[in-house]
Amino acid sequence: MRAKPSRSFERAVSALESALRFGIQPSLDGIRILTEVLDKPQRGFASIQVGGTNGKSSVTRMTAALLGAHNVHTGCYTSPHLESYTERVELSGSPIDPEAFARAVAMSLEAAIAARQEGYAQEFTEFELLTAAALWAFYEDRVRVAVLEVGLGGMWDATSVVDPEVAVITGVGLDHVEYLGPTVRDIAADKASIIKPGGIVVLGPGTAGVDDVFMTRASEVAADVIAVREREESTPVAESSTVRYEVVERPSRPGGTLVISVRGRFADYPGVAMLAPSYQAGNIAISIAAAEAFLGAPLDDDATWGVLPRLRIAGRFEVVRHKPLIVADVAHNVQSAEVLAGAIREAWPEHSARPGILLSVFSDKDATGIVEALSKVTSHFAVTQTEAKRSMPAEDLAQIVRLVCGTEPAVYPNVPHALEAELHALRAGLVVTGGHAILGEALSLTRPARH
Repeated sequence: MRAKPSRSFERAVSALESALRFGIQPSLDGIRILTEVLDKPQRGFASIQVGGTNGKSSVTRMTAALLGAHNVHTGCYTSPHLESYTERVELSGSPIDPEAFARAVAMSLEAAIAARQEGYAQEFTEFELLTAAALWAFYEDRVRVAVLEVGLGGMWDATSVVDPEVAVITGVGLDHVEYLGPTVRDIAADKASIIKPGGIVVLGPGTAGVDDVFMTRASEVAADVIAVREREESTPVAESSTVRYEVVERPSRPGGTLVISVRGRFADYPGVAMLAPSYQAGNIAISIAAAEAFLGAPLDDDATWGVLPRLRIAGRFEVVRHKPLIVADVAHNVQSAEVLAGAIREAWPEHSARPGILLSVFSDKDATGIVEALSKVTSHFAVTQTEAKRSMPAEDLAQIVRLVCGTEPAVYPNVPHALEAELHALRAGLVVTGGHAILGEALSLTRPARH
């Protein structure tokens, strides 16, 4: 059974949840004044910043794991969480201790009070407060490098208070257009701002089509560019600055093994394996490129081959229960839903044997596009809504399924009701998807009990 949270941890979570929950300040003033009050903890360690529309959480965790395996004391910062805030801040591969998390948040809140006393009038967002807490925690723990996932865009994201030695762009797609702009090029330009003077930028395969945006930014700030591409894909840089990868073996079942070969800038890495769908192939290669770039040297064979097969990334085609089979994937936009559809085809080659899909999305997402992508790989949709205020009403989502698929979905008022009913009806299994909100609620109900 899980230990009961301490009062200090509960107070920290309550304070974060009472802050501005989902907002973006069109400036870095808030995070800058917080870190100034905290004596700029980000100057105490190197940093790697990971941005992109999809795949950035996976790349952040993989890069941190690879560096940790090379005896580099590493911090890791991701968002949002699925079940607990402590998932967002990792030290040496493990979630931060709740008491250490509470101390870090308390420091951030004290900095916010001091900032207001000095005349700063803006509301601090949850993400600004949490980012300041994470940076302080990394400084307190004396990490050598922090790998930071960008929360939204790049230009005004709180993580951009750092000057990263390595900036990573996994790819660009249409998402958060109300904040980042209506076109892919607008979004790319916002994300390109994390490329800092004299640094290194790693461009993932998902930047193809807008590479020129990032190349222009890199030229302006004299940053070195590394491109990660599949074996036959065109590259925007010289071949000597291109990291190539190839899928050697694809998984043929949920939880199966993916094997890829990577030609890095410093060494070749044949037969790198991970328990993951093949959509993680590019992310593995990006992570190897980022780790090489930070170290300025080839990766150790034993460390590289040893860490990735053991790494589990929550909510990324994660098998959370075997009997009955339940897979959780955080796909929350059209691009990631299309990637998820490919993983379902891969894991269940026969259409008739494929699982049902339990779906809930936020109202500001392209629900029609998500349903269209997933309708190609399932004959059964169940829809529900989460406790989050941004959750689309279940009946509205059901109507989209009717219009797209011409079939009647199962409709449930909440996640517990949906899981109870669907688990009784399961045959081929169930894929739970649509975003962090539904996964967070579902995982606490579907994971095997801890003793």
